[in-house]
Amino acid sequence: MADVKAVDAPPVPESGAARGGNPWLVLLAVSLGVIMVMLDGTVVGIANPVIGRELGASLSDLQWVTSGYLLALAVFLITAGKLGDLFGHKRVFLIGVAGFALSSVGIGLSQQLADVVPGLTPVGALIGLRVLQGLFGALLQPNALALLRGAFPGEKLNQAMGAWGAIIGLSSAAGPIVGGLLVEKVNWESVFFINAPVGIVALVMGVLLIKENRAQTLARIDWLGVVLLSGAMFALVWSVIKAPEWGWGDAKTLAFLAGFAVLIAAFVFWQSKARQPLVPLSLFRNLSVSIGTVLMMMVAFAMFGAMFFLGFFFQGVHGLTPLEAGLRMLPMSAGMIVASPLAGMLIGKLGAKVTMAIGLVITAASMFLMSQLSIDASFVESAIPFVLLAFGLSPVFVGATEIIVGNAPVELSGVAGGMQQSAMQVGGALGTAILGAVMAGEIADKLPGYLGPAAQQIPPAQLSLLEKAAAFGGLPAGTPEQIVKAVGPAVHNAFMDGMHLAFLVSTGVMLLTAALTLLVKAGRKSDQSAPVHMG
Repeated sequence: MADVKAVDAPPVPESGAARGGNPWLVLLAVSLGVIMVMLDGTVVGIANPVIGRELGASLSDLQWVTSGYLLALAVFLITAGKLGDLFGHKRVFLIGVAGFALSSVGIGLSQQLADVVPGLTPVGALIGLRVLQGLFGALLQPNALALLRGAFPGEKLNQAMGAWGAIIGLSSAAGPIVGGLLVEKVNWESVFFINAPVGIVALVMGVLLIKENRAQTLARIDWLGVVLLSGAMFALVWSVIKAPEWGWGDAKTLAFLAGFAVLIAAFVFWQSKARQPLVPLSLFRNLSVSIGTVLMMMVAFAMFGAMFFLGFFFQGVHGLTPLEAGLRMLPMSAGMIVASPLAGMLIGKLGAKVTMAIGLVITAASMFLMSQLSIDASFVESAIPFVLLAFGLSPVFVGATEIIVGNAPVELSGVAGGMQQSAMQVGGALGTAILGAVMAGEIADKLPGYLGPAAQQIPPAQLSLLEKAAAFGGLPAGTPEQIVKAVGPAVHNAFMDGMHLAFLVSTGVMLLTAALTLLVKAGRKSDQSAPVHMG
């Protein structure tokens, strides 16, 4: 589940120019833009198996469809908020809406683009446009909340944030159903084309209804910091995704890991010297902020990484249609709509630390139950861990703001909010990459055993093809029936072993993360002038 939350830009001064008109119409206009991002994050998981079959994409290709998007979001979120300060939040928001819609249309035309651009493959076009889509999504999100803060007076802002959260929750819940319906009844491209009409309506409403606002103090953009952090994250994720193919001790794998180490060291050094750094290192002097950032990375690692495989499980192993797979995942999305307000109430009574620790233990229990799912798991058997996951993750998302932003200096609260969300996207990208590598390794290890003595007679090239098929949960459509009967059960069993191991690793990560929360302290209560954050 690619769940992308809204994040804060630096505080926006209240001014008459920023207000005006009906603020609830401004909320609607801004929400339409963000709905595109939320729908996109949940429909891609449903579409991935079909994309893999129709474009001949490998598992690592599909990992990059998710990881490239998340990384682009991660490294550009903070910068996007500062761009809003420089050039106006309305202007940057509308650029984000237009760019996200156009890049979505481009993704749907990946095959056609590959036909006219020499050397470009459909998968390469799709991944490149997903990265571009992530960059525009980053422009859109932080400036959306800045516009809401400018449109609503302080006494009504909490009501607006409640409505905002409900809209985000509903669009996330609708994603699997909308995605499944479009993939099954139309084609996978339609899940991206649908962003075009939504984007046009959001643009028209935004131009007519939203008033411009910007911060009084213009900020510099730390472009060198952006380049160094982007390069470091690319090197790390690329090495992890390619390691199962190259080998962990291969020179290419080690070279990319070394590149990551050099670039991240250079980034930290530059942040200590830059006049206006992308991520001020002073934030990490507070232990709670540091642990909270790691916590967000680990939660996203487990959630995005493990959930990446569920579409393959339902469609490949179970043989469900995309729509049926979307319905199977609905309990999780719908559960978060109910769980989020309850989490807010619990945090008010028990505090963020205790509530988040409880949520992480519940999340660990959910991951463990998923590691026990059988090949023929019923709707109820999969719904129980999905509902638990919703009630486990919601306290983490809601409470993370108090732990990270609440312990940051007030003047850096906007940067801290962006850093929180960036950590989540990086964690999601790493989870998809690392757990994908874990699963691929387990499949390669277990598949020959399930094939039995026949594995000795299978040429290495064909065995490799079977391993790739197992990573998708089943054999390609059109495989002769006698081959399906001969090796289909072995492919399914190898996939289940790989998925089970991925969920067990996620279970352990969640338990360790729960222990980490015991080291943090509650954040300061924000005053009315501080930015409002959505976790």
